[in-house]
Amino acid sequence: MKKVYLALSLGATAFLVWAFVNPQTNNTTAPDHGAIKWYSFEEAVALSAKKPKKMFIDVYTDWCGWCKKMDQSTFTDPQVAEFMNRNFYAVKFNAEQKELVQFKGHELKYMPNAGRRGVHELAYALLDGRLGYPSFVYLDENQNRISISPGFKNGDVMLKELRYIAEGHFKNKTWEEYSNSK
Repeated sequence: MKKVYLALSLGATAFLVWAFVNPQTNNTTAPDHGAIKWYSFEEAVALSAKKPKKMFIDVYTDWCGWCKKMDQSTFTDPQVAEFMNRNFYAVKFNAEQKELVQFKGHELKYMPNAGRRGVHELAYALLDGRLGYPSFVYLDENQNRISISPGFKNGDVMLKELRYIAEGHFKNKTWEEYSNSK
């Protein structure tokens, strides 16, 4: 009987140690060092007015599997995060969000009858009506569109694309020329 109590005690102790040493992470904690700092669209516009910087907009939906895969892999890549934070105001924008967005004197809203599930006017405008997810939109320091980049990208490809925009290569080379030269 003593062996049973001893085994149960050891098991309970091991469980308690495991529970406190390996706490579950939650989304209310501050992001880890090296994580991308995400802003709302309006926050990024306001920040860029004070300290001009290009914007990177991740246009996603809650149901998009490739969007989730990028969140788990590409956007957690330390090199991508560091480069993104240094060179861009990064925005996550849900293409199906219902909240109003103020931009350049316009009030942009959700359009329930557009697309299959409805779409926000800002996402529709940013993507020129080509509603595929994930899609990434790059804006210059005055919030003028530089480029739309659709589809999943791994960390290496994303980093190369970020450099192409941040370093201004888009001004004198096509993406194909740039990516084939590196």
